[in-house]
Parts: sequence; C-alpha cells; structure tokens
Amino acid sequence: MPSSNRHVEPRRKPRQVRAELTRDRILTAAAHVFSEHGYAAGTTNRIAEQARVSIGSLYQYFPNKDAILAELLVRHVDRGRWDQGDRLDLSPGTLEQVVRALVRDAVDNHRDDPQLLRIMVEEGQFSDELRETITRHGAQRVAQVRELLARHPDVHVRDLDTAADLIVFTVELNTHRLAASPQTGSIETFENELVDMVTRYLRG
Repeated sequence: MPSSNRHVEPRRKPRQVRAELTRDRILTAAAHVFSEHGYAAGTTNRIAEQARVSIGSLYQYFPNKDAILAELLVRHVDRGRWDQGDRLDLSPGTLEQVVRALVRDAVDNHRDDPQLLRIMVEEGQFSDELRETITRHGAQRVAQVRELLARHPDVHVRDLDTAADLIVFTVELNTHRLAASPQTGSIETFENELVDMVTRYLRG
C-alpha cells in the first residue's frame, strides 16, 4: 500500500452538528463536481459554488481538492460493510449461494457512480485516515469471511486464514476493476464467472 501523503490530510474534523453538515455538503458537492466535470476541472471554487459555501469555509475543512477526494475514498471504503453475512444459510449445498452473496454485495457497493469511482482509483492519494480505514475494513471483511468458511461443511482448503484473505482481495480487486473500467461484458457474466471461480477453489 502506498505511503500516506500529508498533503491530503483534512484540516480539521467538525465537532458541532452545523459544522458537520457543512462538511457533508462540501463532500456531496465535490462528488457531483468531479463526476460532471472530471478531476482536472473539478476545482475547489467549483466545489464551493456547488456546495453554496465560501471558498474560505471550504478551506477551513480541506486544504485542497486532493484532500476532499481522499475523504470521499474514506467514505467509499467505510460504506462497504457486508451486512448479510450473519443471515446466510450455511447448510450443505449452499456454498455457491454464500459466494454469490459476497460477490453481489461487492458489486452493489460499486454501482452508484462509476465515473466518480474511476476518478478515485486514478487520482486518489493516501491520507492517514484512508490507510487506517482500508486496514480496518479489510481486517473486518477477512475475519467475517473466515468465520463463514470455517462453519461451512463444503469448504475444503489448506489454510482458512489464507483462503479468506485471497477471496476478499480477489473479489474486491476485480469488482473495482469492473466498476472503474469501460464495460467489456455484462455484470451478470462477471458475477457468474467470479462466483464459479471462487466456489471451485473453496470446494478443493
């Protein structure tokens, strides 16, 4: 993982509700501006105008647009929690359904704004908060997948820890590539092939 860039650290975190709402408005406006105008033309002036705040107010929270994009990445990663895991059927014969739920959840989390995702992937820089968020999210996701694998009777792998890590990385990486790149095939085809690949690996 690339080292953190202090240039993209936010200036301050709001402590009052009004300040938090202003910060949220700036981030929402930035997502819209980046998607509509692209990153190069998505200036802080445009973002402030879209958010209906002064440029001085924007700079109270973020030193530049790189820091804004880094915070959008933090929110994107934090939003990617898998809430279905504890409700899945883990009886024999359901392994493909479990894998499909994991893949579909990842796909759904990246469908909202492919243009913004492409910008985040291509232009995003690492802040300390983003590094910490990715590390925390990854550890949580891997632990959850490992627990499911350990409980499923159809899973036959040599090492559960390694298997869980490989699956999470494979699903996340390929889903990001699907969402951030021009479509070369249907989402349904992508989902089916990825599910088949992961399911065959887990069955040993």
